[in-house]
Amino acid sequence: MSQSMKTGALFALVAVLIVGTGVMQSWNSALVILNMGLVSAVMALGVNLQWGIAGLFNVGIMGFVALGGLAVVLTSVAPVPEGWAAGGPRALLALVVGAGVVALSAFLYKKARIGWGVALVLILGFFLYRWVRDDAVNAIEAVNPAVTGYLGGLGLPVVLAWPVGGLLAAGAAWVIGKTALGLRSDYLAIATLGISEIIIAILKNEEWLSRGVKNVNGLPRPMPYETDLQASQSFVESAANLGLDPATASTLYVKAGYSLMFATVLVVLLVLAQLALKSPWGRMMRAIRDNEVSARAMGKDVTFRHLQVFVLGSAICGIAGAMMTTLDGQLTPSTYQPLRYTFLIWVMVIVGGSGNNLGAILGGMLIWFFWVQVEPLGQGLMQLVTAGMADGSWLKDHLLGSVQHMRLLTMGLILLLVLRFAPRGLLPES
Repeated sequence: MSQSMKTGALFALVAVLIVGTGVMQSWNSALVILNMGLVSAVMALGVNLQWGIAGLFNVGIMGFVALGGLAVVLTSVAPVPEGWAAGGPRALLALVVGAGVVALSAFLYKKARIGWGVALVLILGFFLYRWVRDDAVNAIEAVNPAVTGYLGGLGLPVVLAWPVGGLLAAGAAWVIGKTALGLRSDYLAIATLGISEIIIAILKNEEWLSRGVKNVNGLPRPMPYETDLQASQSFVESAANLGLDPATASTLYVKAGYSLMFATVLVVLLVLAQLALKSPWGRMMRAIRDNEVSARAMGKDVTFRHLQVFVLGSAICGIAGAMMTTLDGQLTPSTYQPLRYTFLIWVMVIVGGSGNNLGAILGGMLIWFFWVQVEPLGQGLMQLVTAGMADGSWLKDHLLGSVQHMRLLTMGLILLLVLRFAPRGLLPES
């Protein structure tokens, strides 16, 4: 079977699985899987750009996804006038002071190599930062903390938050890359994971910025609310013509709208990624990935090129994070767990085919389908297996109680099978 036929067959399989979910379960469930599958595919595309094309082992995906989610709050939420009046300008001044202290310390270390000067600047800068920050932050968080307690955002259309999420993640990636890309691959992985945890810790604790663990609910959305659709007579009549009740029709309409928007973003990013992969820049990146020593001998600035692709891949993850938060309608920092946003995305890239953009998208869609469906299917499987066992049996109780672990077992099993029989992925790099 040719590569193009294999690609078409595998994507057709994904389509059959999603349509089958709609037929056997509900179209609402099918669209939920499709939407998060599209978002996961965007994340996998960003990671594939870093690892599959450049060989950069980034396990800090979660941090960039979280920055994309934060961008939705900062861009689309209406500003809180009381919070700004209580200490907004001073809080922003504190951020400027902190950035200035870090920049001055880096300058002293890089240009003058004055170790004691760097230490002195950091110590004095820390106390200056806290002096400027603390009173302002406390005043902001005291403003109706049950509802607001933060500064809010700019009140712009929520779709604008998607590119802003990419820019925010790209800026963080540039800072991380300038300090960590000189490290060996294993140390780079440790550094990106640590910095990712720092980003999550900031989101959880800086309530004046993101409400922390109180969450930001009711985020603006690019699609109409279901209740508004149900109040529209023309929509109700259209739903009746299709044999649907207004509640079901409105839910399907909104989710299908998100699917079209997410698919459009994915197609645009895929086209750009394919153009980059087939360009002289893409060939150069793969040459650097395969043999850095030879690339340096040819006069290539390997560190700068690594920084380029690290920033680009992180920006795509930031866009995906903003899309996901828009879909959820809330920012919940405590949900950014490495299992979901790092391990799972890496499984998608490995299973789909590292170095192949279409493979990354395939892996994103396929693995997310199994991630969602394994637990309900596992429940049915365990009930079938234990049907002949006596009620109250310790073995029956144990098997039924371990259904929640079926997801991890299935992901590990899929990964092992793919690495054994298709070590380069389902759609290997050509």
